[in-house]
Amino acid sequence: MNIKSNEKKENSIIELVIQVDAEEFEAAINQVYNRQKKNIMIPGFRKGKAPRKMVERMYGAEVFYEDAMEASYPKAYEQALEETGIEPVAYPKLEILEVGKDGYSFRAEITVKPEASIQDYKGLAVAKPEVKVTAADVKAELKPYIDRASRLVSVSRKAKKGDTVEIDFEGFRDGVPFEGGKGENYALELGSGSFVPGFEDQLVGAKAGEERDLDITFPQDYTPELAGASVVFKVKVNEVKEKQTPELDDEFAKDVSEFDTLEELKKDLGEKLKQRRQAQADQDFEHAVVDALIEKLQCNVPEVMVELRADRMMEDYAARLQSSGIPLDDYLRVMGMSREDLQAQSKTAADRAVRSELALEAVAAAEKIQVDDGDVDAEIARLAKEYNLTEEQAREGVSLEQLRQELARRKALELVKGAVKKPAKKSAGKDQEEEQADQPASKPAKKAPAKKAAAQDGAAPEKKPAKAGTAKASTAKAADKEEAKPAKKTPTAKRATKKDGEQTAEE
Repeated sequence: MNIKSNEKKENSIIELVIQVDAEEFEAAINQVYNRQKKNIMIPGFRKGKAPRKMVERMYGAEVFYEDAMEASYPKAYEQALEETGIEPVAYPKLEILEVGKDGYSFRAEITVKPEASIQDYKGLAVAKPEVKVTAADVKAELKPYIDRASRLVSVSRKAKKGDTVEIDFEGFRDGVPFEGGKGENYALELGSGSFVPGFEDQLVGAKAGEERDLDITFPQDYTPELAGASVVFKVKVNEVKEKQTPELDDEFAKDVSEFDTLEELKKDLGEKLKQRRQAQADQDFEHAVVDALIEKLQCNVPEVMVELRADRMMEDYAARLQSSGIPLDDYLRVMGMSREDLQAQSKTAADRAVRSELALEAVAAAEKIQVDDGDVDAEIARLAKEYNLTEEQAREGVSLEQLRQELARRKALELVKGAVKKPAKKSAGKDQEEEQADQPASKPAKKAPAKKAAAQDGAAPEKKPAKAGTAKASTAKAADKEEAKPAKKTPTAKRATKKDGEQTAEE
């Protein structure tokens, strides 16, 4: 292998012209011939026994060239990368230039990390959320404990909101029962919003043994077969039950927790809630710091870097879904999304992830941040503990070079976070005057819409793209986080659970 030229191009492209000499090419041709000869038939020779020269005489000297180049140029490409020290960030574009008995040459267009610079990264003005926990918050945290300790008791009075009624029901449209509109011995909490609008309200005031006809009009955005339809539900109330809650005292605390007093339980709930909120606040603050840092980044990001990251994110997301037994196409169908929709979401997140890494690496370079062996060993130990591995297994499962890069980015982020300043408080009157000065006198000033930050990519170090020239870019990788669309309610409930073998209300 010989590098004939090494030239920097625009958009973070390096162009190499690589020569594979006659000896290497001849070895590759011979390797291809030996692999294929068992299937070659030449008149006068048994199948697989024809000499290479006879095959080339009959089919031409170039008969094995294409396969020989496919077999040999990945190694030549790898050697060229090692010799030049080039680190690609995407799959190369390869083109054969010349080929003959004296060897062949090919051009490799290689995308590398762009040159990135960043200024004024210290003293970024970013607000840090304050975390508070009120008595009302603690009361809300107590509610699940109260609910679990509560019991339903049958009453003879009229039903009111908050009560649970056990009912039999059947829906009729133009006097004909419709599918999914029937249930028996169904426990419905009035006011829970479990059934279609109007259903629960019309049962308030009913007593056990009472039968009622409920006039219901389904919403326009309901399932197509019932959207906007007017129906009648015939309902029989079998039983009315009220929830009896426990006395909130020390005995209650002992029954529902490991604490001896109610105050101890409340204190523990408050502390845990504060920890959760603090963790979320820290995450939000870090996200905002990275966004502010990206605004300072001066860099032309190659599109292929973003596309490759988006592909990997989609692949990762699909793999996580599959591990839960959910094929990606099924998930997309339920969510009402296409692969193109998911790809677009992934690309937005990928663009932010790439830019955040470049920005942090620029800070690390500017600050001459170093990662020593002790930092690497500590991270290996942490990973081993987190994933229940030995340190040897953890070390084998990561790229140490990529791990060093990730640790350098973390150090850079901590440095930037540590230098953040609180945003200056502005005078409301002055702001209003300035804002109104830019607007026509007859119109009120409008506030600029806030920008919505894209999801940040995960912190785990990512594998480099394969250097081999034959590798192709993967076609899918997952978006990090999508929000699930709210499921439509069924004709009478979100989905009534079968009870005692009876028919359920279905979609």
